[in-house]
Amino acid sequence: MRKALTVVYATGVLDPAGIGLTLPIFPRLLQEVGHSDDLGWRFGAFLAIYALMQFLFSPVLGSLSDRIGRRPVMIFSLGGSVIDYLFMASAPSLWLLFLGRTIAGITGASNAVACAYVADMTSEAEPTRRFAQLSACFGIGFIAGPAVGGMLGEYSLRLLSLQPRSSLQLIF
Repeated sequence: MRKALTVVYATGVLDPAGIGLTLPIFPRLLQEVGHSDDLGWRFGAFLAIYALMQFLFSPVLGSLSDRIGRRPVMIFSLGGSVIDYLFMASAPSLWLLFLGRTIAGITGASNAVACAYVADMTSEAEPTRRFAQLSACFGIGFIAGPAVGGMLGEYSLRLLSLQPRSSLQLIF
């Protein structure tokens, strides 16, 4: 049980860290791929599509995890994040970035699955503690993601080169 909860907690850190990791680079990435400085609707739509897909597919993933199991759905969710990162690293066009973000939103609705997994693995004596730990993991991910993303974004939007973009000294 402890090993399973550790994996769920690690996923609880990785999912929001992955969201936050990309936030500092989105504006420049959209400018580069969209070949335009007009970011207003693009940036808003890029963020909204992810949230909309999570809103729509969270119940679907939760129901699917009831039918086929929590672990396969968690692995599927992490796989969707990998696909999104590959799209962001290599997409030559704006529509491919949006497609990757849509896939990430659909598969990234794993919070419901993680909560269900914790509920399944927790005795009646300790649900408050376990859910607090899961919430702390999400918080750690939301803090660490943007910090790491901002630092890595100074080197490259897609990490294809390791030359700093500016003379800014990275302090961590």
